[in-house]
Amino acid sequence: MSDKRVSTRTRILIGGVAAVAVTAGVVGVVVSNADSTEPGTKAPVVADAADGNLQQSTHLTLAAATRAAQAALDAARQENQRVSVAVVDRDGNTIVVLRGDGAGPQSFDSAREKAFTAVSWNAPTSKLVERLSSAPQLADIPGTLFLAGGAPVAAKGAPVAGIGVAGAPSGDQDEKFAQAGAAALGR
Repeated sequence: MSDKRVSTRTRILIGGVAAVAVTAGVVGVVVSNADSTEPGTKAPVVADAADGNLQQSTHLTLAAATRAAQAALDAARQENQRVSVAVVDRDGNTIVVLRGDGAGPQSFDSAREKAFTAVSWNAPTSKLVERLSSAPQLADIPGTLFLAGGAPVAAKGAPVAGIGVAGAPSGDQDEKFAQAGAAALGR
């Protein structure tokens, strides 16, 4: 084969690849431009759900949750107890957690789980512990802790938050401090 023939084949191959690349680029630009419109030419989609499709719920503000947590922590401090306090919303999402000076490392998670448990059943966790004898499978629900120390917070008869305290020597003390936090919301 001569150098001239290879050169021609190479030129044809390069030309073909270039043509494909240019064509693909042009098609890509056309497709891309077809998806975009000038600003203001697209009509906005507006949906207004009927009231029958909506449900309203009440949530504690961050300020209120912090006030409740601080009240529970202060009640524990007055009795020289080192605890952690958690406040969760109706859906079990953590709003605030305060870990008191010297509180044990386990108290952080335990307080949150007690708060979650209290709001989930809208009952103090000490009462829920009693239910375990007839329904022990409740303890298998992830994120729950069936030990005294959780207090629910309700508004208009519906649960809106839970307060959990952990770290005192007894669950009864934890729950007393949680209830002090809940009571602070009524002031």
